[in-house]
Amino acid sequence: MAGISICGVSKKFTGRNDAVQALENATLEIADGEFVVLVGPSGCGKSTLLNIVAGLDVADTGQVYEGNKPVKEPGRSRSVVFQDGALFPWLTAQKNVEFGLKQMGLNRKERAERAAHYLQLVHLTKFRESFLHELSGGMRQRVAIARALAMEPEVLLMDEPFSALDAQTREDLYVSLQEVWERTRKTILFVTHNVREAVVLADKVVLMGIRPGRIQTVFPIRLARPRHAEDVDVAKVAHQISMGLKESLALTRNEEYDEGWQPEGSGLLRPADSVLGDNI
Repeated sequence: MAGISICGVSKKFTGRNDAVQALENATLEIADGEFVVLVGPSGCGKSTLLNIVAGLDVADTGQVYEGNKPVKEPGRSRSVVFQDGALFPWLTAQKNVEFGLKQMGLNRKERAERAAHYLQLVHLTKFRESFLHELSGGMRQRVAIARALAMEPEVLLMDEPFSALDAQTREDLYVSLQEVWERTRKTILFVTHNVREAVVLADKVVLMGIRPGRIQTVFPIRLARPRHAEDVDVAKVAHQISMGLKESLALTRNEEYDEGWQPEGSGLLRPADSVLGDNI
């Protein structure tokens, strides 16, 4: 097992019109076996930071370390679960989980046994021969989690994996993911826009500020597990964190929305008494 050290990471993207500073001097320590959730307004660099930790992108300055080893490229010790699951619809749940294991060179028996183990861990044993169109959205995301875990990584990286799901399905997956984490004690870095989701899942919630993305505040979560989104204590802590988001969200709106735009004239509609009977 290994922790993650993010040391002074900055990243700029250059477009046709201008350059965008996505991250600036982001620094964070994630302990071995810790469940950390990044939250923040749209465009604050959460997913960019996760991609750099995954080795899918490279920082302009600064460095990410897994244990004592610098992260320079993707590796088997870090598995990623994306928002859409990125599964293969022509394969069964079992074969989707086995896919990466085949690339690793495991024989058929080893692949089948390991895939079966992780499908059992996410409670999908009865559906291992099902194709994706036969599974619900939540079940497909559990297949994606099983596939990532089957690689037996040191670190599990999750980029808004539940954002496209309905509230009840998300709640079911909160329970499942907490159970998986309790049993495996993987180091998990999870990205979300949902503050209550963050509080349900995390050992600590990391609030990122508006672009250029920086680590703004770290909130340790000292609530007993398992947690549920409707818990009163979860709601109280989520409210405290949300208050810290308000200023960043206001700045995001001012940056992304054309607040100065006004329609011609005094408004969208003229008062009724000024138009009814005009020019009669």
